[in-house]
Amino acid sequence: MEETDKPIIAITIGDVNSIAPEVIIKALEDARIIKMMTPVVYGSGKILSYYRKALNIRDFNYFQLKKLDELSHKKLNVLNLWEDTINITMGESTADGGKYALISIKQAVEDALAGKVDAIVTAPINKHNIQSDEFKFAGHTEYLAQASGVDESLMLLVDEGLRVGVVTGHIPISEVAQKVTKEKINKKLSILEKSLKIDFGIAKPRIAVLGLNPHAGDGGVIGTEDEEMLKPLIQEWKDKGKLVFGPFPSDGFFGNGQYKKFDAVLAMYHDQGLIPFKTLAFANGVNFTAGLPFVRTSPDHGTAYDITGKNLADETSMRQALFLALEILKNRKEYS
Repeated sequence: MEETDKPIIAITIGDVNSIAPEVIIKALEDARIIKMMTPVVYGSGKILSYYRKALNIRDFNYFQLKKLDELSHKKLNVLNLWEDTINITMGESTADGGKYALISIKQAVEDALAGKVDAIVTAPINKHNIQSDEFKFAGHTEYLAQASGVDESLMLLVDEGLRVGVVTGHIPISEVAQKVTKEKINKKLSILEKSLKIDFGIAKPRIAVLGLNPHAGDGGVIGTEDEEMLKPLIQEWKDKGKLVFGPFPSDGFFGNGQYKKFDAVLAMYHDQGLIPFKTLAFANGVNFTAGLPFVRTSPDHGTAYDITGKNLADETSMRQALFLALEILKNRKEYS
């Protein structure tokens, strides 16, 4: 691959007091990455230098720039977005942790929408300290959708052949039933099917839909939503020639390995999908936001303040997020 043909991947710095800088550094130590893509960390060389010294990582070098058009395709790049010297307090939630995480995200999104970078890989943030007048969201997924101007996106957790999406994401469990509507399920299914075709190269995807209630309602004994809403909705998709099946009781579905028969699973709410996913694929799992005008992936873990600075963070998920972004870009190019 020619150097200038390599995709440019923006990597947001995340919460600077968390394991985010550590997993970024460790993931980018992989020599394969610089051969396959041009990575650009959106943040500050001072932050990476601080963690490099704190973690006693010697062979980690990078090229610093102030403008994206100065980047080197032969090196790891760090786009310096601020000159401030931040007081890093490893393992603590601070206002600075949220402030600079947001600066990084905003610039990466702006550059992605302008076509200056090919994909964004977001490092973990603290959903509490990042809240501000500019960020009133439950997480990356919701912010990215609004910033991109899309009506609906889909949180999709990925680990090779295991793909789990959710109809409702970061909302209280008390609101789930009223938010799970036929309209919303249809939107999420449409995004999921399109993404499986374009982003994952599956011509005729098989999708499993989980039930809302325990045992998928047990024929109406435990709630009526599965019988009255989900079954007719799924039949409508089948009538259109789509390989959509369900609703399946979520406990048995994952417990007996039935998920292996499908290209993706659509869960009704966050924990219904993410608990089994993280049980099966925590180390390698990647969070992909389907339905955006650009590719966005992320490791499927949080800030892990309790192990920050102890050289204990596992960078596998961050590395896999980089590779998945590359794979999706390749699939989109082939599809088009």
